Amino acid sequence: MYTNASSAVLLTLETLGLSNAYVYPAFLFGTLTYLCIMFCNLLVLAAIACSKKLHKPMFILLFNLPISDMVGATAFFPQLIFSIVTQNRLISYYACMIQAFLVHFYGTGNLLTLSAMAYDRYVAICCPLRYNAIMTQHNLVRIIILIWCINFSAVVPVILLLTRFNICRTNIVDLYCNNPSLVKLVCEDTRVNNYYGLFTIALFQGGPLSIMMYTYGQIFRICVMNNQPDARQKAIQTCGSHLTVYLILEISALVTLLAHRIRSVSPFLRRVLGVSILIFPPFLDPIIYGLKTKELKQSIKMLLRRKNVSRKT
Repeated sequence: MYTNASSAVLLTLETLGLSNAYVYPAFLFGTLTYLCIMFCNLLVLAAIACSKKLHKPMFILLFNLPISDMVGATAFFPQLIFSIVTQNRLISYYACMIQAFLVHFYGTGNLLTLSAMAYDRYVAICCPLRYNAIMTQHNLVRIIILIWCINFSAVVPVILLLTRFNICRTNIVDLYCNNPSLVKLVCEDTRVNNYYGLFTIALFQGGPLSIMMYTYGQIFRICVMNNQPDARQKAIQTCGSHLTVYLILEISALVTLLAHRIRSVSPFLRRVLGVSILIFPPFLDPIIYGLKTKELKQSIKMLLRRKNVSRKT
């Protein structure tokens, strides 16, 4: 039976499988996780915005990462928490499309931002004498605008291609809405969607991976050749945190997207990895950068002390 996707169709997300005894703990865990993610990312944003010594290309590029992380967390957690409380896994077709857009917008935005940050570190470490000439304020603004424009122009066609179809199913195979699960609701020819999906996977997974491999290959080569232990340690520390954040996102996203196209992959594994994309990077990114990046760590401490002093007075 084909259903007009433009009508008020209700879709059913994959069940959480929670018994009554686990509803309250799950609600508490989801709410606290979401609040923690929002607080930590807002803290990083505030520290960068309020500290003049962080108004450098590296941290201005980093400023985009918490914004993207909060988009991803907000796309997932409020709907999840609501469904835990109400024990209702229904979602409207339009709400599902919006959630899918935000999820993909978050993932692509993170990969592009991390690629830009890798380029910044490459120039800073491998071409230090040309750094100020290359990473000027104008070029920095261009890079940031390019990140969000490419992100928007890549994700919008994913959603627009879905609006062409009527749906013949109403069961979403994942715990949240995304492009692969929405395509599975269609019984018509979806080859164009599949081809575009493969193209975006190759471009936005392979592209950043290539950038990371080249830039970090060059950075580690310079670090090995560098005779100054302090400079080498600082470079490895900065790049190590960056590489950790990237690998968490890249591996989870790539495996999840490919799992939808390989039928032999366990649905449970696919769902776990899919959820991990929306939990671990938004949760770990501000912690990793806050703990591993000395300047950011100091600025966060100063910001928190300033708030404590203002409260006492």
